[in-house]
Amino acid sequence: MRKFLAAICLLSLTGSAQAAEISPDQLDTLSGDIVVLGEIHDNATHHLNQARAIKALKPAAVVFEQLTPEQAAKITPALLKDEGALEKALDWNNSGWPDFAIYYPIFEALGDAKVYGAAQPRETVRAAMTKPLPEVFGKGAARYGLDQPYPDALQAKLEAQSQEDHCNALPVDLLPGMVAAQRFRDAAFARVALKALKETGGPVAVITGSGHARTDLAVPALLRKADPEAKVVAIGQIEAEPGADPGPQPYDDWIVTPPTERADPCAAFK
Repeated sequence: MRKFLAAICLLSLTGSAQAAEISPDQLDTLSGDIVVLGEIHDNATHHLNQARAIKALKPAAVVFEQLTPEQAAKITPALLKDEGALEKALDWNNSGWPDFAIYYPIFEALGDAKVYGAAQPRETVRAAMTKPLPEVFGKGAARYGLDQPYPDALQAKLEAQSQEDHCNALPVDLLPGMVAAQRFRDAAFARVALKALKETGGPVAVITGSGHARTDLAVPALLRKADPEAKVVAIGQIEAEPGADPGPQPYDDWIVTPPTERADPCAAFK
């Protein structure tokens, strides 16, 4: 599974300057203008924790990495009450995401929140791998730092991380594009979150992978750059064996859960 880089974190859930591991119970006091709720996509416990956070936050809007704007527009109060009908309306089985059943608790918890889809078209993400990011992102790219390249050392570190995340099976010449695509998606998710905040007044919850919830480079960092006045809180969720100390993590606060049983993710590359 993805190993997350340690980073200097900002304000924690409790208002302390020291970021820390928290328990799911502490999600009940969650607050903020934009709250980024990380996950490991196939971990059902992570989605239950996200649902708990949404129930506590009572957001005016929820942004989903997993949904396109077109999918989000299909969601109605009636569909939210019918798991099967909602799954079918979203064409979830063809989406590539894990079983809808483990995501449904999040949808059940939405209440009256407006749903925003942040997923980007595949052809646009592919374009971000080869073309200048400001050209692909369009207006406002500088607001999210996309007009500036990463420092060489950071770029090399992220390329190495991407290679490791893909079982050391990627062609080397593909690595810069992988980093660029991740950077583009982070900025796109942040843009949708700020749009949701502007249109609804907040609070806004963002459902996304924990890699996108990092406070050093990802969605929370870009939100803070783009709108320093907004209170942004990033909650990461990671996996570790019981009793293990995962060490500092690049989130405002984080939750550690046991690993989900899964097939060897590198088997497809062997």
